[in-house]
Order: sequence, then structure tokens, then C-alpha cells
Amino acid sequence: MSLGYNLLDDLPLKSMKTIVVLPAYNASKTLEQTVNSIPVGCCEDIVLVDDLSVDSTVCIAKALNLTVICHEKNKGYGANQKTCYRIALEMGADIVVMLHPDNQYDPRLVPFLSGLIKEGVCDIVFACRIRTRKETLRGGMPFYKYLANRFLTIIENLTFGLNLGEYHTGYRAFSKKSLETIDFDRCSDDFVFDQHIVAQAAICELTVGDIPVPTKYFKESSSISLIRSFKYGFEVLWLCFRYVLHKWKILPFKMLQSKKNFIS
Repeated sequence: MSLGYNLLDDLPLKSMKTIVVLPAYNASKTLEQTVNSIPVGCCEDIVLVDDLSVDSTVCIAKALNLTVICHEKNKGYGANQKTCYRIALEMGADIVVMLHPDNQYDPRLVPFLSGLIKEGVCDIVFACRIRTRKETLRGGMPFYKYLANRFLTIIENLTFGLNLGEYHTGYRAFSKKSLETIDFDRCSDDFVFDQHIVAQAAICELTVGDIPVPTKYFKESSSISLIRSFKYGFEVLWLCFRYVLHKWKILPFKMLQSKKNFIS
């Protein structure tokens, strides 16, 4: 006879199809380790979208039996994600987890990100790399990137009315509802895509939350140059400015309209 009581026994099992998407560009050195670290059974499919890599990324992905989609030309990080989300929705995904294949983020957390969506807690979940300054820097994040990350995150929280620990993570989970509500095709094809999609989520009043993930920078992890980092930072600040003008109905911003409410 059992003397304990398990609350989970009374909870209905939520059958929701989860697909992990990997926006890839020259990820041959880290792809296999990333995929092998994804917990068995936490997703129904893994989709890799290759943005015209010049290494063996595609060959390795096929050897790992992933669903592989190849761009015919290099379209950019944002455009890669757009393909990821379109394909996942076409495959019937209820939850889409976007994970960089550079092994910078811990794949073991996939079921935790998707779990908050399955339980109806969030529409979108981020994996936040910043819990303490010491831990983040010890994990290898360059000091200038840490400062920029903290500064921009403060501005973005104030702008979007959210309370996230980090906006610049490449590890995110989306519900089908969120991807069908926002209009990610209107977002940038470049790195600022990640912030455009947050702005759309905020304007559509979707529920966004986060969980912690260890910071892990190393030689093979992807990173943009200092010049592109400055460009990215200015683009984020410009987005925040345009968001405020749109929110206050001073200057409409077409990108911030949901699919359901947009009128051309």
C-alpha cells in the first residue's frame, strides 16, 4: 500500500507536439554534441535549417536523421528562424523550441521550456544566461557583452513592460498560439529579429517568461563581431523608440501589428 500522495497522478497528461528547431550556419563542430544532449522523448522531431553553410553541417545533420531544410542562398539569422517556425507549424507543432546548434546553451532544458507552455503558464519562454555577474563572466561571456546585455535588457524591460532577465538569448520556446498571433515574417532577417519578435509579443499581450540556463562561451560557440554588436545595439534602441511611439499612438509601426488585427 502506498503511503504517499502524488499530485501528478491527478493531473491530465497534455499531449502536445513539440518540435526543436536548429537555425544553423557552419555548426559542424558542435552540432552532434548539441543534438545528442537533447533529452530522449522530449520532442517529436528535430528540424535543422541550414543557411548555406560552407562546412559539413548538412551532412552531419542528415547522418543524425534530422529533418533538414537548406536555404539556396545565405539569408541571415532572422530569415533562418522564419523558415524554422514556418516548417514547424506546417509539421503540426504545438510547441516550438528554438535552440542554437553551437552547444552554447544546455539542451537538457528543452522539456523545462516546453513544460511551462504545456501547463499554460506562458506563451513564450526564454532561457536566461544571466543570474549573477560572477557566474556569467565565469561562463566566458566577454565583459563588454555582459555590460551591453544588462543595459539593453533594462531598457527593453522598461519599454515592453516585461520583467525578463535577458532578451538576447538564442534559446526560446514558443506556443503555436504565439507564432500564429505575431507576424514574424515582418521581422528583420538579421540578428535584431530576436528583439522584433519580443516587441510583437508584448504588443499582442502574450505571456512571456524565462528560466535560468548556464552561461557557456567557448572557441566554437557562435558570436558576432564587435562592429556588428554595436550595430545590433543601436537597432535594439531604435526598436524601443519606435515601440514607444507606436504604443502612444504617435507614429504607427506596421511591424507591431498582429496577423489577426493588421489592416493594410
